[in-house]
Amino acid sequence: MTGTDGDDQRSGGGGHTRTDDGEFRRDRNYLTTRITADGRDGYPVEPGRYRLIIARACPWANRAAIVRRLMGLEDVLPMGIAGPVHDERSWSFHLDPDGRDPVLGIERLQEAYFRREPGYPRGITVPAVVDVPTGEVVTNDFARITLDLGSQWSAHQRDGAPDLYPERWRDEIDEVAEEVYRDVNNGVYQCGFAGGQHAYDTAYRRLWERLDRLEERLAGRRYLVGDTITEADVRLFPTLVRFDAVYHGHFKCNRQKLTELPALWAYARDLFQTPGFGDTIDFDQIKAHYYVVHRDINPTGIVPRGPDTGNWLSPHGREALGGRPFGDGTPPGPPPTSERVPSPR
Repeated sequence: MTGTDGDDQRSGGGGHTRTDDGEFRRDRNYLTTRITADGRDGYPVEPGRYRLIIARACPWANRAAIVRRLMGLEDVLPMGIAGPVHDERSWSFHLDPDGRDPVLGIERLQEAYFRREPGYPRGITVPAVVDVPTGEVVTNDFARITLDLGSQWSAHQRDGAPDLYPERWRDEIDEVAEEVYRDVNNGVYQCGFAGGQHAYDTAYRRLWERLDRLEERLAGRRYLVGDTITEADVRLFPTLVRFDAVYHGHFKCNRQKLTELPALWAYARDLFQTPGFGDTIDFDQIKAHYYVVHRDINPTGIVPRGPDTGNWLSPHGREALGGRPFGDGTPPGPPPTSERVPSPR
């Protein structure tokens, strides 16, 4: 099967399986080649050599887009953007002139995977980092990509780039991030693609138990770990920002809306209004992907008009909790003109 963010094409990702009782199981077998400062895997960090491919719709790719912005790597790691609608073969560049990525010259991301491994059998996923000279995908290991952008690319980061993975907080960041991945990031998919009532009920319970714990955790602290934005926040935000628009109804995660969870809703707005987060979000592309591509869940392909997204810019009041978003660093500048997204409305 082929697709986009760790499931098959219906859910926007790579391979997956289901247990006998219908539990959704994500295939986490990715291309783990790394781009490092010392080039240990044969791919040294080099400005302009690689192209980060994302899709605005995909939550896993959203992480890479955020960290690239926060690190100020726009000029040294150019970005290609696949469109929100794809078929069973892979993401395509249907938003670009002539339907091709202007640098790689390909219509589908699948072509870059096949150049790496002919007939590549696993998910054609985003984010993916492509070696421009060869046209081959180097890595699609989304969890490692963001950590490496924050560490291996340090010689090319902007002045004032924040430390998203500070040494003294790493154990706690890892623990929180794994809980968030298991119960929230992947949990919404386990709800949406459950193949049986018991599997759905189990995933739904775990999702809401975790969201309740996060609501309690964030009631008295501005960020998930420490007093600055860390990798843990980068990993939670993409799911929260898609929650009311997609997961609440489309994936049947409907105990409450995000807007009905005071701490999480304020926390999500705080991040959305922080440079590097909300300026990576295109709600129209997010909805187009989920509601059009997932025809087994939404057979008509009708994309809902709502919800209103203008409230993402409303005051959140989280400054009263203290904390410094970028620690000793500074906010990133505005995104390049070619990468700007529509304002919420």
